[in-house]
Amino acid sequence: MNSASPSHLGAFLKARRAQLAPQEYGLPETDSVRRVAGLRREEVARLAAISVDYYTRLEQGRVRASTPVLATLVRALRLDNDQKRYLYELAGRADDRPPRRQPAQRLRPTMRRLLDQLTQAPALVLGKRLDVLAWNPAAAALYTDFASLPPTRRNYVHLLFTAPAIREMHREWAHDARDAVAKLRMEAASDPCDPALVRLVGELSVRDPDFRTWWAEHRVSSSDYGTKRYRHALVGDLTLQCDTWASPDGSGQRLVVLTAEPGSPSHDALRILTSWTAAESSINRTEDLTP
Repeated sequence: MNSASPSHLGAFLKARRAQLAPQEYGLPETDSVRRVAGLRREEVARLAAISVDYYTRLEQGRVRASTPVLATLVRALRLDNDQKRYLYELAGRADDRPPRRQPAQRLRPTMRRLLDQLTQAPALVLGKRLDVLAWNPAAAALYTDFASLPPTRRNYVHLLFTAPAIREMHREWAHDARDAVAKLRMEAASDPCDPALVRLVGELSVRDPDFRTWWAEHRVSSSDYGTKRYRHALVGDLTLQCDTWASPDGSGQRLVVLTAEPGSPSHDALRILTSWTAAESSINRTEDLTP
């Protein structure tokens, strides 16, 4: 740890945000005249998913930055490696090291076998950050052609907020999306400095005001079952039970299966949907995701 004054950290933050143009972040234009160069404090706070009051106190040297906050400021202010080290030095956290690159998430063979055997129900395997690691044909028919997406975009939360078709099919989108944010927030507690998580939260915070609001609520959830109500473009309304089973090996991988009450209209619609995918001979093979 060094003995740098908290005011030095505040001066660096202020200088750095003055160097950044709002247009670079896609921030909306405002009618008010900017009295400062670069980004405003509230804009930096929004990009970093922290409160304006907390960020203001950071700049004024009245609060000590935690490691997770430093990590999100690195992203929000687009610091290079030298600037990052300097920020950590000023914050008195010279011993903190940037997180090491973690190995790619690899689908467990057991999960693959389970997917192979689930032919009548949509099923997904979710990994860290709710990344979609694998799926069966029924899940692709229900949601989207995951194989057509870049591996880094196969994320359940990202799709909920950025894919119009998936957003529109959720009849209770606000409930489902807020619940997904709460699950993501729960995951963040175990690895708040995960670079991919920081990027995901930062992008969605800028792009979607609902995500920004719900993330700031710090609501958490580890619920592993519930009801999902969809309006599918091909088979109409579906009411499905969503159940999640965690892998016992500590990998964090979860099997998500959606089923319908036997004899119900949703059950009939789901049978029609899955029958259209029955001709597919194998489960879609996914590429390894970066951590």
